[in-house]
Amino acid sequence: MFRRDLSVVVLGSGSKGNATWVGDHTTGVLIDCGLSTKQVLKRLDAVGLGHAPIDAVLVTHEHSDHVGGARVLCNRLRKREGRAVPFYMTAGTLRGTHPRSRPDAVEEIVPGEPFRVRHLAIDPFSIPHDVRDPVAFRVGLDGMWAGVLTDLGRPTALVRRKLATLAVAVLEFNHDTDRLLDGPYPWPLKQRIRSAHGHLSNDQAATLLSEALREGRNLRHIALAHLSEENNTPDLAIARCRQTLTEHDMAGQVQVAVAEQATPLSPMTVSTTG
Repeated sequence: MFRRDLSVVVLGSGSKGNATWVGDHTTGVLIDCGLSTKQVLKRLDAVGLGHAPIDAVLVTHEHSDHVGGARVLCNRLRKREGRAVPFYMTAGTLRGTHPRSRPDAVEEIVPGEPFRVRHLAIDPFSIPHDVRDPVAFRVGLDGMWAGVLTDLGRPTALVRRKLATLAVAVLEFNHDTDRLLDGPYPWPLKQRIRSAHGHLSNDQAATLLSEALREGRNLRHIALAHLSEENNTPDLAIARCRQTLTEHDMAGQVQVAVAEQATPLSPMTVSTTG
């Protein structure tokens, strides 16, 4: 028996660009590439992972803040690795990706059909968002799971079950409902954000987390992600999350961080027994 570390680094999260690295010291995947290639590599270096492997890129959906850097990153990784690095996405996401962003090393995936990137287990599953065929991803190592669950308009039973398995979760806490309704956004945009295919509010995310914690108590790290700069604050999101953890007697067990747009989070790491 031996121990391996599974690490998650949120490189950037928000409406201006999203990317998260998940892996161990020998294998890694990038979930979304809405940041520039320069920023992805710079931010990995900033947290001490400048030589971290990127063996695949997992794309959740076609919005530019999640896939806008794909073509350039694809070309850069081919030069760096000496081979084509696969970009995994659904057929709907591929059709919806703008030609200027579309990578040329695409592997199509189907929600609900797991696959592997070397020794990492990859589990794509459907989420509700206003695009063609969006997914969230779990990444597993020796039975330990991490996941990125953002850009979903409502909690679902499937998302709850997946969240209940995670030791490290990157979970959307997009907006405070009162701030959104009282804020400067035009009404159609407010309706889109609040819709069943928009983004999770702090209360929705907290309810989803609470229901997941009733099913599983594996969680050790949670990053609150995709916060709206106009319609939320870190303090509001943290308070709502910590309230939920306290209600489940897990406040001392789970480390809480807020993912930022401009700077990467420090690695969130859990040890596995392989």
